[in-house]
Amino acid sequence: MTINKLNPYVNFNGDCSKAIALYQKALGAKVENLMKYSDLPGNPHESDNKDRVLHCQLQLDAVTLMVSDVPAERPIASGGNAHVLIEIDDAAAGAKAFQALAVGGWITVPLGPAFWGGQFGMLTDAFGVQWMVNCPA
Repeated sequence: MTINKLNPYVNFNGDCSKAIALYQKALGAKVENLMKYSDLPGNPHESDNKDRVLHCQLQLDAVTLMVSDVPAERPIASGGNAHVLIEIDDAAAGAKAFQALAVGGWITVPLGPAFWGGQFGMLTDAFGVQWMVNCPA
């Protein structure tokens, strides 16, 4: 078996469009393949879902992050047992991305020197997504 890619896929409760805007600003994400529930053939979803994001692919250089909203009638709990780890090779750019992701959320481990070298920090963004930011030495 060969695994060629592993892409995180993050779900939201109706605020995916706002999260996309944050990730564009904080991480320079480029939007690809954005589809709304209203784009489904026959539009089988109720009006409260039509503006929700059905699927979106975000390109962060060579990395892909996929995001979507769940239907309003099936909400999900925020947080959990997963983090999205992002490695940024420039400490200043890493600090800028870390602070931008933290706006409206909370920092669990401030970005600072890591015992393995470089900088490391953890936060939960305004949408409940848990991030780890690592800036190797």
